[in-house]
Amino acid sequence: MTTATDVNQPTLEPAAPAGRRMSLPVLMLVIAGGLALTSIVRLITDANGITNVSQMSTALQLAVPIGLAGLGGLWAERAGVVNIGLEGMMILGTWFGAWAGFQWGPWTGVVVGILGGALGGLLHAFVTVTFNVNHIVSGVAINILALGATRYLAPLAFEGHSGGSAKQSPPVDSLGHFTVPGLSDWLRDLNNEGWFFVSDVAGLLGGLVTNVSWLTLIAIALIPGTWWVLWRTAFGLRLRSCGENPVAAESLGVNVYKYKYIAVIISGGLAGLGGAFLSIVANPFYLEGQTAGRGYIGLAAMIFGNWMPGGLALGAGLFGYTDSLNLRGGSENVHALLLLGALLLLIGAVWLVISKKYPSSMITAVIGALVLAWYLGTNEVPNQVVAATPYVITLVVLALSAQRLRMPKADGMPYRKGQGK
Repeated sequence: MTTATDVNQPTLEPAAPAGRRMSLPVLMLVIAGGLALTSIVRLITDANGITNVSQMSTALQLAVPIGLAGLGGLWAERAGVVNIGLEGMMILGTWFGAWAGFQWGPWTGVVVGILGGALGGLLHAFVTVTFNVNHIVSGVAINILALGATRYLAPLAFEGHSGGSAKQSPPVDSLGHFTVPGLSDWLRDLNNEGWFFVSDVAGLLGGLVTNVSWLTLIAIALIPGTWWVLWRTAFGLRLRSCGENPVAAESLGVNVYKYKYIAVIISGGLAGLGGAFLSIVANPFYLEGQTAGRGYIGLAAMIFGNWMPGGLALGAGLFGYTDSLNLRGGSENVHALLLLGALLLLIGAVWLVISKKYPSSMITAVIGALVLAWYLGTNEVPNQVVAATPYVITLVVLALSAQRLRMPKADGMPYRKGQGK
């Protein structure tokens, strides 16, 4: 029997996303199918570099800062604050991390890099939450401010030190890496056999246990940690309610401003950690412009992941993998991926026909045929295409996944304390 209290009582639990979520067994089958298709492409093109251990290890290292930026965006947007300023917060993390790291050690640099990003997050929260400034405008302003501030501070902080200059910091000591003895060598040997599927799986797993930074482990642990905090604790429920229905949350005693501030500061700290990773692990020094748009790609990974940590991790891995092609056998590997892309598009066209979406299937099939013709008509791709691959993949993935996305209902919407009264 429904009572008046039941009817009038607002709920904190956000509505479930529209559509069916992919179950874990189905997700694993999709990943296995993608890996099998990649293995077929490797055998046809003889581009063994697309799944070798070194390629996967590099991809993991490049995925970490993207994933941390995306994780920062997830925290902010789950509380209802759009954080376009992730790029600027990463820039602050790179500068502060290297500045403290070369003077007091790499772990101190990591902590100070987090604080630098959190400072950007605090500024974003102050402007958007307290003064209700448009979130996009605030984020862009923070990106510009961070770029200008670090460009001004770099000569003051780094010139005069050994290895330092107006655009580069002195080198930072290594945090250290680890390799699982025995297992790493065995997986590398198995990968070198070139067998169908088995060698590709060995390459993927080998990248996870070979020359891995300790900070990478921390970053990976933050993915399930974020899921547990936001979806399995009362704190997380209150925070997410601020991004779904802040008026209802306030009526139940939630301090919406406080939770938004906490979320955006954590968001900045995670982006700062991604920046510190770039200037301490990926490169042992700060270098002007080294974020190279990874904050924006992290935001794209978050959207691709439908504002969920697991999907975000997959998106970061995909973008990190395509980014790694620039460093290892770029032209040959990207040319092989043209064939992979063509096959995926043609399979997608068949699926759309089965789903009775005939106009979309025709467009997808035509694009797939054009990509296949590009592959068959060339032996390599220009270096400009190799450099642009991560950004092109970002746009394509977002375009293909746009129909299934469901952002928090109050994300980016203005909110004033007591507006529901």
